[in-house]
Amino acid sequence: MLNTVMDALQGFGVTTTHYLQTNYEDAQGLFLWVSWAADLRNTFFIFFPLWIHLRASVAIKLIWVAVIGDWLNLVFKWILFGERPYWWVHEASYYDNSVRPHIEQYPMTCETGPGSPSGHAMGAAAVYYTLVTSILAIMISKKKIGVKKSTKNEWYLKVILWSVFWAVQVCVCLSRVFIAAHFPHQVIAGVITGMIVAEAFNRTQWIYSASMKNYFLTTLFLTSFAVGFYLLLKAVGVDLLWTLEKAQKWCVRPEWVYLDSTPFASLLRNMGTLFGLGLGLHSPLYTESKKKSTSMGQKLVCVVSSLVLLHLFDSFKPPTHTAALFYLLSFCKSALSRWSPSVSSRTW
Repeated sequence: MLNTVMDALQGFGVTTTHYLQTNYEDAQGLFLWVSWAADLRNTFFIFFPLWIHLRASVAIKLIWVAVIGDWLNLVFKWILFGERPYWWVHEASYYDNSVRPHIEQYPMTCETGPGSPSGHAMGAAAVYYTLVTSILAIMISKKKIGVKKSTKNEWYLKVILWSVFWAVQVCVCLSRVFIAAHFPHQVIAGVITGMIVAEAFNRTQWIYSASMKNYFLTTLFLTSFAVGFYLLLKAVGVDLLWTLEKAQKWCVRPEWVYLDSTPFASLLRNMGTLFGLGLGLHSPLYTESKKKSTSMGQKLVCVVSSLVLLHLFDSFKPPTHTAALFYLLSFCKSALSRWSPSVSSRTW
């Protein structure tokens, strides 16, 4: 019964992908750009350096939401064993008595992990939900301390921000379905779980005063849990990397199967990000800089310098010939990328 329901859902998903690719072929460039923009990399390399100088609490929450959300996404994927359209359409018995739809593939199609829930949809929902609620909270706090704003203007702001939020979610979902990386039910699940994670952190206060020991132990626990879960299931005969073989088999171009899209690559990248944030926030330079008052002009200089610095970091691509070395360097790169904006440019 469950297999029948899933086949129907996935069959509908493939039909949706085929419809979008056939009728909106001219929007290919837009859909590919949206998938690129929705990647968590842009949260780490754009939103974080922007907010760490304008409102550090928002930057801290963004990193926690992104890292924990993506970690949960990895665990959910390992539990749910979700297929992806670009390989499912070739293997499903659903099409044994009918013609298999032709599905186009793109450079961002050949993700190597399981498909449910969508990591891009979950990440975008979590990050933009955090941004919207944080901006609204800042505006409300300003109103309470004497900055008068009419209720009507506040209502307009809420409508605009939430309209932008849902427009982003719709675009991300359509993009992931268009490129055949996800089925519709997977992106919907991603949006819902992303919002839940973000709302949970809206109610969490300890992250703003977390010690370096907290950061270290959290990083160690999350890494150990994921690796331990993988090894435990592997010991009982469950291969959690079963999707890598499917990606290599069905991707039309081998060079589109990227090592940095594998589950362990995202795990080490996120753990490096969290650990680097802890190092940055507890460095003497950052602690000293918080005591200084800075003008908006100085903050903007810091933002620009951080963006330039992180662009240089991002241009470094770890070698992929050895997976273990790639994972190690990805961890170090992510840690340094979070540490540097918190420290170096705060000293202006």
